[in-house]
Amino acid sequence: MTSAALPEYRAGDAERGIGRTSGRVPGNAGIWVGITCEFVEFLVLFAVYFVARAHFPQAFEDGAPRLSATAGVAITLLMVSSSFLIACSVATIRAGRRGRSIAFLVGGLVLALGYPLAKLLEIRWNLAQGIDGGSGIFFTVYYYLTFTHLVHGFWGILGILWVLGRHAIGAYSAQNHDGLEALASYWHATDIIWLVIFALCYVLP
Repeated sequence: MTSAALPEYRAGDAERGIGRTSGRVPGNAGIWVGITCEFVEFLVLFAVYFVARAHFPQAFEDGAPRLSATAGVAITLLMVSSSFLIACSVATIRAGRRGRSIAFLVGGLVLALGYPLAKLLEIRWNLAQGIDGGSGIFFTVYYYLTFTHLVHGFWGILGILWVLGRHAIGAYSAQNHDGLEALASYWHATDIIWLVIFALCYVLP
């Protein structure tokens, strides 16, 4: 994502103090504790993935091509696009454009809701192909990784709904939008983790 892709600040914003971050960490300490715990959790799961892959290389080599690459790409596009719109929401509230910030956040929510829907369709397709958690070690690891990520995705969607509700009643402004930044930080972290899962389960094997 390039800075040129984000909404530009209006002339005079810097002089009025709008959009300044003062080099501070976005969001709040609580959300970064949560993000750290999320990363630690998935580091453990990724370690399990690599241990299983080292012991059963053929199962991983044979299992990955059976997954729906279309579903993996669709979820990736939904996650990345949603993350981009939420970043735009933060950028525009920093610039004092509350209406546009809300609109970007609504767009981010719509795309985020597409994630569990796409995952449901993928699971239905998997089951129709006879792919379940008992189909081999690769699929056991795959389901564990993706279901755990889906739980974090649901938490993120609930967070978007909460922040959107507060945004709609005027809780955030150019000077005070820590809640929106905290949401964006969590969603970006969840997005990054999905990109790793996508590479490990759909691409690399």
